[in-house]
Amino acid sequence: MTDFAATKAMFDLPEGMIYLDGNSLGPLPKTAKARVASMIENEWGQMLITGWNKAGWMQQPLSIGDRIGRLIGAEPGHVVMGDTLSIKVYQAVASALELNPTRRVVLSDNGNFPSDLYIVQGLLKSLGADFELRVVDPEDVAAHITEDLAVLMLTEVDYRTGRMHDMKALTELAHAKGVMTVWDLAHSAGAVPVDLAGCQADFAVGCSYKYLNSGPGGPAFIYVAPRHVDAARPALSGWLGHEAPFAFDLDYRPGTGIERMRVGTPPMIQLAALDASMEIWDQVEMADVRAKSIALCDRFIAGIEASCPELTLASPRDGTTRGSQVSFAFEEGYAAMQAVIARGVIGDFRAPDIMRFGFTPLYIDDADVDGAVAIIADVMNNRLWDRPEYKIRAAVT
Repeated sequence: MTDFAATKAMFDLPEGMIYLDGNSLGPLPKTAKARVASMIENEWGQMLITGWNKAGWMQQPLSIGDRIGRLIGAEPGHVVMGDTLSIKVYQAVASALELNPTRRVVLSDNGNFPSDLYIVQGLLKSLGADFELRVVDPEDVAAHITEDLAVLMLTEVDYRTGRMHDMKALTELAHAKGVMTVWDLAHSAGAVPVDLAGCQADFAVGCSYKYLNSGPGGPAFIYVAPRHVDAARPALSGWLGHEAPFAFDLDYRPGTGIERMRVGTPPMIQLAALDASMEIWDQVEMADVRAKSIALCDRFIAGIEASCPELTLASPRDGTTRGSQVSFAFEEGYAAMQAVIARGVIGDFRAPDIMRFGFTPLYIDDADVDGAVAIIADVMNNRLWDRPEYKIRAAVT
């Protein structure tokens, strides 16, 4: 499907709102309400514990994983849903380290989402003082891929600016040096075409509540390449990753293939919401989504630069090197964003000065872009942001 007017009608978007924050939390698919209600009433309500068998709950993390796998270029049977992105980052990096046992260094960059760095810091501290996390500037990553590295861990799309790493080139360079790769696709899945198999990525992880619209706290996914999937040992050896969960053995034996990366009981209500969203995603091709996304972002950049000279583009100008988001820097960016939000254009702010806007063609169109530009220009040109109430920081920015 390339009729994005049809997909826009499939989302529950509040009247009078232009929603440019799907890169942080995707909107509600209209069918999700009925799908979740049915799961609660007809499955949980009527089947109770038998729903694990009768409603196929146990297999949903794998079946939905395959549907997401199509969007990220994964081989069938190599993506599974469950747990949080933090847990999946921990699993992936720990497994990658064990597959490269003679090395002790993880390389990342300072454009990575801080939580990924925190998780690796904690993991390496547990493993011992001889393990090291190196953090460099994004543009210097290639130069720091050396033969002492165990793992290269990167987020493909920078959460602040939308700058993209070249997954294929960096993975090839890492493999030439004997380095394992872990890619965080939090801002890639559903935003840009990804080719995990073609790039020969080793591990990948991502969340489902941004572009994939599973709702706040929706489950994460993990990918393990076929060549590693039967050797990778999950550091978090949960009961659903066991070879026979209901044998209740006291000793862990890893399950077959990607199932070993399961940890705890899957969140079935949230997976029901994700299933509704995937019914929309099943109808589109990422190449079509990407082409429209670049056009929307370019239109937005041109409009803002023509009308808001105070704002400085912080994202790559070349759409092919940018994710599905656009960021502008402004010293009073927090206050300006609050003023924009108050007028019905929803974006967000990232410290220290980034006004961030996400573009999802499934529900954003040219008219939304033009309407947002007009409102932002009014806020900036008339200094509507310069009010005390817009400068009070909320808990979530």
